[in-house]
Amino acid sequence: MNTGSCLCGTVRWQMEGPYKRMSHCHCSMCRKAHAAPFATYLTVAPERFEMLSGADAITEYESSPGFPRHFCSHCGSVVPTPRPSTDIAVPAGCLDDDPGIRPERHIFAASKPAWDVIADDLPQFDDYGRASAPPTIDRPNRAKHQPGILRGSCLCGGVAYEATTPLLAVHNCHCTRCRKARAAAHTTNGFVATENLRFLRGDELLTRYKVPEAQFFTQAFCKTCGSGMPNRDPARPRVAIPFGTLDDDPGRGAEDHIFCAFKAPWYDIADDLPQHDKRP
Repeated sequence: MNTGSCLCGTVRWQMEGPYKRMSHCHCSMCRKAHAAPFATYLTVAPERFEMLSGADAITEYESSPGFPRHFCSHCGSVVPTPRPSTDIAVPAGCLDDDPGIRPERHIFAASKPAWDVIADDLPQFDDYGRASAPPTIDRPNRAKHQPGILRGSCLCGGVAYEATTPLLAVHNCHCTRCRKARAAAHTTNGFVATENLRFLRGDELLTRYKVPEAQFFTQAFCKTCGSGMPNRDPARPRVAIPFGTLDDDPGRGAEDHIFCAFKAPWYDIADDLPQHDKRP
C-alpha cells in the first residue's frame, strides 16, 4: 500500500499496486499546471485507489475539452482525478513513499522547452506513443519577445508576470516541499531580484500557502487553474520564478541539482550537472 498527499496535507489518498504505466510528460499544459519542467504520472485501477481526506478541498479546471485537472484549493498541489470508470492518473511528485514502479518513457518530448534537457535513455515519443496531437496552450496576439525580459503565465492565462534579467541563479530543486508543491520529480527555479518582477494581471487570482514550519517557503498559485506562480515577497532580496510557467526562452537552464538528499526514489538524475545534498 502506498500513500500520497498534497503540500498542506489536506488531500490524502492511498493506493495499492500493481501499478500501470509511469511516464514523464513534457506537454506545455503539464508544464504550466505543475510549474515544473515536466510532470510524472503513474496510473492505477480505480478499485485499487481510495481518497482518504480532502475531497471537498479539490478544485477542478478543465484545461482542454473533456480533460479536467485537479488541485488542492488550499496549497495548489496537483492531485489525482478520481474516475470510477477509468484508470486514475496519479502525480508521482506527491507520493509519500516508493511505489516500486519506474518511469518507462517520455511523452510529448517534442514539446519540451529548450532549457530542459532529457539526458536519460528512456524512449521518447512526440505524442502519447500513438497518433495524436500534443496538448498545447493557445496564447493569441502575444507581443514580440523583448530581450532582457522574461514573461510567464498560468495555465488558464488569468495571471501573467514579467521579470527583468539578469537571472541570479537557476537550480533544479529536489526538496520534499518543492516536489509536493509542484507534484513533480523536481522543480526548476530561476532567481531574479525581487524588484525586477512585476505582475501584469491577475493579482486578485493569486492565493498563497505558507508551510507553517518553514521560515520562508510559500506556494503562490492561481486559484482558477492551480498553476504555481512566483511568490513576490518585498522583504526578501530575490524571488524564484518557476521555469515551467515561462512563455519565453530564458536562454539557459539549471546549473546544478540541489537538495538531492531528498530526491524522489523513482527518479534518476542522468545529466552531469553538479549535485548537492542540500543547498550549496
